[in-house]
Amino acid sequence: MAGFQIEETIVAGHAAFSKKCGLYVDPGAIAAHAKQIASLNLKATRTGVTFSASKPIPDDLVEKLAVSSRGEKGF
Repeated sequence: MAGFQIEETIVAGHAAFSKKCGLYVDPGAIAAHAKQIASLNLKATRTGVTFSASKPIPDDLVEKLAVSSRGEKGF
């Protein structure tokens, strides 16, 4: 799984599978944006959001999740 790292801390990761893709961030970032994730009918776990290539996560939500995850990690 590829990820984005600041110093020694991974703040976000992503992966592609045969039928879905995933964006993985800090659990606090998922919780902070749970309503928007649900409103877009995306599936979320405690640490990630899964989506299909035909229905990707909107760019603004990716940015919000990344910024929130970074903040949760102390950066």
